[in-house]
Amino acid sequence: MYLKKEDFRCLVQHGVLFSIDLVVRDNQNRILVGERINRPAQGYWFVPGGRVYKNESLTNAFERICLSELGQAFRYQETMPLGLYDHFYDDSVFGDEISTHYINAPYLIELSETDTLNLPPEQHRHYRWVKIEDLACDDSIHRYSKVFLDCLCDRFLNADYLDPKNLVNVKC
Repeated sequence: MYLKKEDFRCLVQHGVLFSIDLVVRDNQNRILVGERINRPAQGYWFVPGGRVYKNESLTNAFERICLSELGQAFRYQETMPLGLYDHFYDDSVFGDEISTHYINAPYLIELSETDTLNLPPEQHRHYRWVKIEDLACDDSIHRYSKVFLDCLCDRFLNADYLDPKNLVNVKC
């Protein structure tokens, strides 16, 4: 269910939004981030994602968000959940007068050799790939795009390509 602008404003002002983040990892152990155009987190590098609509199943929301944010469908059942997190912002898409609160569910999408993305320009000005071990210490990447690093560390701790001593401020 898509809300009218005034209804959405009321929801942001008085409620909590539920969102899905897409933590996309390529075969070089890098995570996709985009420079956000809109508030909140405007100007920061952030993983792609979007909010879940009322009466939309998690599976349908995930597939819709993948298509709109990555230009390709991915199967919800083939991803790995990375936890649930609070995101608190002092501003919102409506300006500084209204804060935003999200409950966020990031999911790991591991790209295959044949996956290609068609990244849209609506939410992010530019895109780039960042090595997992560089994510924690890059101040241009928003802190809420780092909250899942513990889960990534747990998942890839035994892999040769991820050295925990390279992760800054991450408990592994």
